[in-house]
Amino acid sequence: MTADASPAPPLSGRPAATGTGAPGGPGPSPLTDAVAPRHALAHDASHYLLVPEAVAAPTSEADVIAHLRAAAAARRPLTFRSGGTSLSGQAQSSSVLANVRRHFRGIEVLDDGARVRVGPGATLGSVNAHLARHRRRLGPDPASSTACTIGGVIANNSSGMAAGTAENSYRTLESLRFVLASGTVVDTALPDADARLRRDEPALHEGLARLAARVREDPDAVRVIRERFALKNTMGYGINALLDFETPAEVLAHLVVGSEGTLAFVSEAVFRTVAVPRETATGLLAFPSLHEATLALPGIVEAGFATVELLDARSLRVAQGLAAPPREIAGLEVADHAALLVEQRAETPEELAEAVARGERLAAGLELASAFSMTTDAARRAALWTTRKGLYAAVAGARPVGSTALLEDVVVPVPALDATCTGLAELFDTHGYADPVIFGHAKDGNIHFLLNETLGDGSARYEAFTEDMVELVLGHGGNLKAEHGTGRVMAPFVERQYGPALYAVMREIKALVDPAGILNPGVILTDDPAAHTRDLKPVVGIEEEADRCVECGYCEPVCPSRDLTLTPRQRIVLRRDEALARERGDVATAEAIAAAYDYEGIQTCAVDGMCVTACPVAIDTGDLVRRLRAESAGRVEAAAWDAAAGHWGAMTRGASAALSAAGTMPSVLPAAATGVARAVLGADTVPAYRPELPRRGGAVRRAGARGRTGAATVAVLMPACVGTMFGPADAGRGAVGSVAARPTGDGHGPCGGGCACGEAGGASAGTGGVTAALGTLVERAGVRVAIPDGVDGLCCATPFSSKGMRAAKARMHARLREVLVAAARDAGADGAPVPVVVDAASCTEGVLAALEGTGIEVIDAVTFARRELLGRLAVTRPAGSVTVHPTCSTTHLGATDDLVAIARACVGEGGEVVVPVDWGCCGYAGDRGMLHPELTASATRAEAAEVAGHETDWYVSANRTCELGMTAATGRTYRHVLELLAAATA
Repeated sequence: MTADASPAPPLSGRPAATGTGAPGGPGPSPLTDAVAPRHALAHDASHYLLVPEAVAAPTSEADVIAHLRAAAAARRPLTFRSGGTSLSGQAQSSSVLANVRRHFRGIEVLDDGARVRVGPGATLGSVNAHLARHRRRLGPDPASSTACTIGGVIANNSSGMAAGTAENSYRTLESLRFVLASGTVVDTALPDADARLRRDEPALHEGLARLAARVREDPDAVRVIRERFALKNTMGYGINALLDFETPAEVLAHLVVGSEGTLAFVSEAVFRTVAVPRETATGLLAFPSLHEATLALPGIVEAGFATVELLDARSLRVAQGLAAPPREIAGLEVADHAALLVEQRAETPEELAEAVARGERLAAGLELASAFSMTTDAARRAALWTTRKGLYAAVAGARPVGSTALLEDVVVPVPALDATCTGLAELFDTHGYADPVIFGHAKDGNIHFLLNETLGDGSARYEAFTEDMVELVLGHGGNLKAEHGTGRVMAPFVERQYGPALYAVMREIKALVDPAGILNPGVILTDDPAAHTRDLKPVVGIEEEADRCVECGYCEPVCPSRDLTLTPRQRIVLRRDEALARERGDVATAEAIAAAYDYEGIQTCAVDGMCVTACPVAIDTGDLVRRLRAESAGRVEAAAWDAAAGHWGAMTRGASAALSAAGTMPSVLPAAATGVARAVLGADTVPAYRPELPRRGGAVRRAGARGRTGAATVAVLMPACVGTMFGPADAGRGAVGSVAARPTGDGHGPCGGGCACGEAGGASAGTGGVTAALGTLVERAGVRVAIPDGVDGLCCATPFSSKGMRAAKARMHARLREVLVAAARDAGADGAPVPVVVDAASCTEGVLAALEGTGIEVIDAVTFARRELLGRLAVTRPAGSVTVHPTCSTTHLGATDDLVAIARACVGEGGEVVVPVDWGCCGYAGDRGMLHPELTASATRAEAAEVAGHETDWYVSANRTCELGMTAATGRTYRHVLELLAAATA
């Protein structure tokens, strides 16, 4: 067995011993009954809401065992939660909720990617990112893959777009390690797992063997199980395990799959992975109607498409309203249309060409509403799949004000899909549901349909519709849940799908495995026939920036504060719960949420906008936070920032001078001084003096030109003010114990004494910062950039915007437009303005916003260098290896590919460029890393661990404050990638 070289955190913190463990072990991690954490974790993606009376955050398997034993002793229900993307109410509790997402994220790639060992808190997207270098992935491929966790993937027996029943969690699981309610640990990777189970849990072992024998001896039971599980099926327990496996230990492990936390806690799993095909083509079959699309399905399935995704007319109309709809959808004049998103996959171009030709021949015989073609273009394919995967949240985000989006998920045999869709349409009309949506995995007969319901008064209609829908689906030989899990929403109907005998088997399984009934009660099995209509989530309006949120949780993995305080989803739901509490007169709850929210919701938000990159309805929670900061700002603070906007040059020079003065002192003195000021004036007002800060400020920005004298001016350069405030890495104290980048100098360029950096030559010399490096690069490339008059007083206005200082932001934006538009036009030839180039990615974003609508192109220096300079330069001193930290701003600007491309150009043949799999926003966010260094420490923890495991010669990024943040996090000195380019070229 070979393990991947990438470092991984512990999967479960498990002890070396297995079995019941020694008695009298450590107690459980403390529970908290504080209001804000309970409400933040109460919400998931379903339409239910239960607020736990206490929450826990177990740190290890031993900790989980302690919690389970405490819960059993107190007969206190316990529910485990990880991603919270579930749609059926599985991840909620009115008792104790244990959040296992933070401490169980380990990923260990085995056998060159053929297998992978994972913890329940790791996201599916992260696991696949680690597997990507081996051209492997996990079998389950749900639409929520970027946010759903392995715990949920196992708990719900996830399948998805292409997995079907062959590559779902149940079928690709190799071994499972889990903890029973009693505290017993079962690990099926052990050769004597079954013997251990017989020893540790004899009644359970004997009971499972007896149940399996009883089911196998009942031909009718066998028939029903085989019929139900020939289709996708997440209704009830996976009792097909009683037929599929021989030993009680393996039966139990596969009963745990799909058990939604009602049988055990999964501490880690080993999966067999599936190959990622080398060649892929995607296309859209557009039909005049849903009826014609479903009628064509059997032939399309027989054609061997890897995926066949259904989108009805309203799905298509919603997709057309997205920011960048695929051209295949944008060009449709949608009336009653429906479409099938299809994909062919192959290992060679020849095999793909044959598969595409087969599909196109099939399409030629269909009555389509538009021309059909398949594309291998990565951008077009990504656009189609981004639309499909975000469809639920996008449709739900467009719901009427005051309504809740209810998403159901059923499966029928493919030949019955047309009749089922027709029957559903009739039920929508009968029960008065306007604008319903149908979409889903048509290849498997698995469709999702979405209704907008006003819960409360509307729950009677919802209940009546559900009864009719159940009869319709079961009448066509289908299952009431295909992949979203039984949860609370279908628990009252499990017996109706399976019949009394098999339902009794499920009841016996629960009683055997969890005799006290402490694990996630009310989920899968219930005695309440109306359970699906109870604990419905109320709808309450808050700020317009957030009202579209459907609480899907897609935003959470990219949020830098996710492990410190709150995620974007939690920032929104706490605003909702505070508003709801005030509406109900519950002042104590409202005030408790408000008291916690200042630090957790506002001050530790990086307002980096990464959430919008993952949100299907394009919510930037930073907009909400900026609004709240603006509303809470006092007149004195606002006036001070407005004054700063008018005297920005003096402000930046002052900051630079302060750093230079601090650099002459022992670091303990400025740190102590800022510590006192923070204690008096507040940690949200005074930045801390940090060890990563440079010893001196940078050079003052001055007007003029850089580059070859007499050459054509190709751009206006706005050197970012962060370069004046924070000098280059070479001027910094550096991180204690840092491993600095090791550029070499030879007297002929940067670091060698012949450039603008002013450094002496030698291996330890610096590169003078990005502005100096860019000046050298344009000269070498034989071009010229102009730096406008007044540049020393300019700022991108991001500092004002992030703090909610709207007047100061508007003032600075006006100044930017005045100076930069004039400079761009003056520098251009024949009346055509040249682009404006900014040398810090976050500042590029701000200038881009300021110049919107002016007709002036604004690009980041990284993109400019790749586009205009790289082809004119020769790499003569290649670096051996480079670690690249993309930033939130390069993501928003679409410049990350440029950043990586420049790094690759600088290493040449045989060199290595490393982009950490676990990279994310560093959370430094201008001054946020100095105001709240704990934010950066938390945001960078996973990336820093990955960087520590693989040393390289250079560490680069594209923004000065991000470089400071990563230097603080890793102990390596990060520089701008253009400093690397200057050092590598001549």
